[in-house]
Amino acid sequence: MPAHPDSPSGSVPGTVHLVDLDHSMHTRHAQGGDIVLVPTPSKDPDDPLNWSPRRKYLSSLCSNLYTWFTGMLEFTLLAAIRFEIREASSISDLYPRFFVFGGEYHEIGQIHVQGADYTSAYVKSDGEWLAKCIVQGFFNAPIEALPEISVTDIYFTHQRGTWMGMYAFTLAGSNYFTPVLCGFIAEYQGWRWVFYWPAIFLAFVFVFLFLFMEETNYVRATAGIVEDTDSPPPESTVGTDAEKNPTLANANSSRASTENGIVTKPPKTFVQKLSVWNPTPGDNMIRRAIRSLKYLGWPVIFYAGFSYGSYLIWFNVLNATASIILGSPPYNFAASMVGLSYVSCTLGVIIGSLISGRLSDWLTIKVARRNNGIMEAEHRLWPFALCVIFVPGSLILWGVGAAHGVHWFGLIFAMGALACSTTFGVTLSVNYLVDSYHEISGDALVAVILVRNTMSFAISYGITPWLTNLGYQNCFISAAFVGMAASSVFFIMIKWGKGFRTKSARRYWEIVEANKLMAVRK
Repeated sequence: MPAHPDSPSGSVPGTVHLVDLDHSMHTRHAQGGDIVLVPTPSKDPDDPLNWSPRRKYLSSLCSNLYTWFTGMLEFTLLAAIRFEIREASSISDLYPRFFVFGGEYHEIGQIHVQGADYTSAYVKSDGEWLAKCIVQGFFNAPIEALPEISVTDIYFTHQRGTWMGMYAFTLAGSNYFTPVLCGFIAEYQGWRWVFYWPAIFLAFVFVFLFLFMEETNYVRATAGIVEDTDSPPPESTVGTDAEKNPTLANANSSRASTENGIVTKPPKTFVQKLSVWNPTPGDNMIRRAIRSLKYLGWPVIFYAGFSYGSYLIWFNVLNATASIILGSPPYNFAASMVGLSYVSCTLGVIIGSLISGRLSDWLTIKVARRNNGIMEAEHRLWPFALCVIFVPGSLILWGVGAAHGVHWFGLIFAMGALACSTTFGVTLSVNYLVDSYHEISGDALVAVILVRNTMSFAISYGITPWLTNLGYQNCFISAAFVGMAASSVFFIMIKWGKGFRTKSARRYWEIVEANKLMAVRK
């Protein structure tokens, strides 16, 4: 297997030369400094890595708007209106939500999500509700994967933390901010308006996305760092031996002019950017779905899903117990005040997105400088050390504090700290996956979300008997130990993560090579 220039070890995915300490690397750098642009961008104006800052910001705005309003829609069921819906219909269970990982385009999904949201106000039976959830879940699915992939498409390694943190803010923040609004809307306008307002906003977002959202997918002929971009890049940068693969060699030769500055086509026009059908050559949904399931056996990918899920479950625990604890003596919060308490969670998400995002980028670069300019994917995980304290501390303050009637501010503070930890879980887990296996991150994210949603589903049904059988104090003391143990797993990845990546290197590069060959043949 040929060596790859993005790894000083030869071929280890997730090991990159991020900082050019002695300015000896003949490749692209960030703003003339010593930060290496990873991956190396082509000189094609349609390469998302080459987009202007304004064009990148607009793309991020579109994906985050989509995530925010779709996320708000998903959370309306848990936002202080469950009992009103049950009283107005014969629906017995409002919790089932279905995520199907097949969504392809934000704009198409917007239409169906908007319609499903509007009809939610008129569903009368369990069967109708189940059908609505299946349709809505299918078209809501893109917020779980496509925004993360868009971040990896348009931003470099040293920038991904910041923008993944922004995505985590819109995903988690929309969930936590929804109860703040829904309680007042239901009280003063009626519970049906909880569904009407998201549908109205989604209609405006659909128009905005149709006009301004661009496809970020770009089939790149190289992987990682390309040395000396003024000359044709070595064929080994695509992870294959051109002599043994003449089809790919010919494609690389024809593509090399674009990759190295001779652009043979004009930039896309505004009308071309409006296209809603831009399939990736060689893609096959069934083949990719099967491959995503196989990724569950890769330790790094499974850990990313476990890490993501282990923080999301406390989000579910908090939602399941907030109205019970705050609405009961000695607190006796009204429904609208229970919703207002989620302002603390929103603030926690903001703080968490900044620490796990922008601060994570800063820390990764700093650690790489101390490591002779080499960044290991595990460098992203160090902020999880804060969660080893935040998670158990928040759970004890929340549950044990409630059992002993602690002042309400203690509970509100615990909500914010737990929300902050949840944001860490989103940002750092996905960033670790992308840094480790950038070229297959799209399919690998499906495996991550399968693990995450399985854990989330299980805790949703387990928290009620857990709380009922043990009581507040014992339940949350045990939860604190579970949370501390789950948060501490990142130490295992710090120690052995690179070893796992090394063992998977051959399979990884074979998949990358096969994908590029298939794209060429198509």
